Amino acid sequence: QAQLEESGGGLVQAGGSLRLSCVASGGTFSSYAMGWFRQAPGKEREFVATTNRSGGSTYYADSVKGRFTISRDNAKNTVYLQMNSLKPEDTAVYYCAATGWARWLKGEYDYWGQGTQVTVSS
Repeated sequence: QAQLEESGGGLVQAGGSLRLSCVASGGTFSSYAMGWFRQAPGKEREFVATTNRSGGSTYYADSVKGRFTISRDNAKNTVYLQMNSLKPEDTAVYYCAATGWARWLKGEYDYWGQGTQVTVSS
């Protein structure tokens, strides 16, 4: 069973950048597909980005495509979310999640971190 811990959130001005990290423990990291999600106040959690077990395939929400990049380092049990050209509407709690291959194909995730706050000021 995987435990996930996010870091790297903070306050940034619009147009700035942040890099989120998520370290996994308690499982075989390379066997999990990984994803990033976010939840803004008063809104439902939404998908941001995902990558397969090797990192060779990545997918993004339209709202972040071209600005955010998901990557992973299996040797460090870590997945990253590089966020550039940040906008106030990117303000949310960001969560990383892990899942097995079969459930990833259905967009379903088994393990979740506690989240890290990202606030973008205008």
